[in-house]
Amino acid sequence: MSIISLKNVSKTYKGLILFDGVDLNVEKGKIYGIVGPNGSGKSVLFKMICGFVFPDNGTVSVGSEEIGKNKRFPDNFGIIIDRPGYIANKTGFQNLKELALIKGKITDEKIRETMEIVGLQPQAKQKVKNYSLGMKQKLAIAQAIMEDQQVLILDEAFNALDTESVDKIRNLLLSFKDEGRTIIITSHNQEDINILCDYVFRINKYKLELVDL
Repeated sequence: MSIISLKNVSKTYKGLILFDGVDLNVEKGKIYGIVGPNGSGKSVLFKMICGFVFPDNGTVSVGSEEIGKNKRFPDNFGIIIDRPGYIANKTGFQNLKELALIKGKITDEKIRETMEIVGLQPQAKQKVKNYSLGMKQKLAIAQAIMEDQQVLILDEAFNALDTESVDKIRNLLLSFKDEGRTIIITSHNQEDINILCDYVFRINKYKLELVDL
């Protein structure tokens, strides 16, 4: 069953042709990798799936709803596309609390638990402006998963993480797949793609080509 569907999608972005007549069907409970050189359109593809930008032609649907027509932003999506804009003078916990208040779905305890899962200390008084790049990346992952989002759209989720943290997040994503969640990732590290992905698509000549694993 396709949870995300792109049909005949074309997109020109900032004067560059990125996609021309692209089709993609994403099945529930699988991990998909999108690979391609810098500037090939990986982030723009993710933004179209999430409704942040719209295709010039074709349709992007999540479930039975067309993004941009019936729905502006899909429900139950956790995303990392361009690092979120955090409140610099607040702690990591305070930042996640602000985000959690928007929907009011989770408790403070759930936020703390999620921070610990990704390797952050929820009780720490350190402000986000003093976080290392790796800590900011962990905070981005925490906001993407803290509400048990069933679809994760993760653009370079492993950036700036140390080896131990990479292993931890890989195992976390594999456990999410086992729970039936759907994940689409990009990574410049081929090992991430090899370990995690059930299907891999390469952006080539404005199309998505299925890569043999």
